[in-house]
Amino acid sequence: MRTYIPVLSIAGSDSSGGAGIQADIKTISALGCYAMTAITAITAQNTMGVLDIQGIDTSIVRAQIDAVFTDVPPLAVKTGMLHNAEIVECVAEKMQQYSVNTLVIDPVMVSTSGSMLLSDDAVNLMTGKLFPLATLVTPNRMEALRLTGTEDVNEQARVLSEMGCRNILLKGGDSDDNNVKVDYLKLSTEPELIALRADAVDTNNTHGTGCTLSSAIASYLAMGLDIEDACIRAKLYITRALAAGARIMSGHGHGPVNHLFGPRHMKYLNIDSNGNYIKQQKNYRR
Repeated sequence: MRTYIPVLSIAGSDSSGGAGIQADIKTISALGCYAMTAITAITAQNTMGVLDIQGIDTSIVRAQIDAVFTDVPPLAVKTGMLHNAEIVECVAEKMQQYSVNTLVIDPVMVSTSGSMLLSDDAVNLMTGKLFPLATLVTPNRMEALRLTGTEDVNEQARVLSEMGCRNILLKGGDSDDNNVKVDYLKLSTEPELIALRADAVDTNNTHGTGCTLSSAIASYLAMGLDIEDACIRAKLYITRALAAGARIMSGHGHGPVNHLFGPRHMKYLNIDSNGNYIKQQKNYRR
């Protein structure tokens, strides 16, 4: 028997479709995995900014996660906007309850347009309870500065490691070459930062890039890739998605990337008669 490769996104909804749950579903599906969701908040937003947010009742967030894990256990989970302290605590509790061992946390504290998406008390709970459970944490430049108080990437990695983060991807790094963008990966098994380089894409369509990247990483981890390879391939995917959508007009602000520039067929895993995963395929190529 076979089953799809399930990936769960726990995040907020974006009414304009470029970020949040919508971006996660598009990304996970484009890479050939099976997307599932637990929605934490509903936003009224578009390419120009976030107009309003309504958090989902914690009991419903909890029920969504339970419904997924008791029927289609995901091989990887990613979190996006968690909105408030109660939801952060709920998610941390559920990740422990279900012994999640592949968890990608995108802190989602500030939107592309500069809107705050997470309260201060929720940030403190995230760093104290959720970060230590993560396989990988993926803060962008503004989030890393807010969390560590420094712009130095080596210091950022050190401080985040002291918070309990095992592996860290610092997004939005600088380069002396304006044609290259560099992110920095800190692995628990390596003493030095690993520079991940990609061609810079000249575009205003960057809405949802963080959501897209973390979903891509979670998808590749679910396929069985190691963290470094998953990050490299996810960075290649987002670079191609940016390039494919660079000259498209969609809205009047920061438009979306082209998530579906080259969608893959749904991939499968073998399962036994009890529904347990018995084999992960690892040699997928983008």
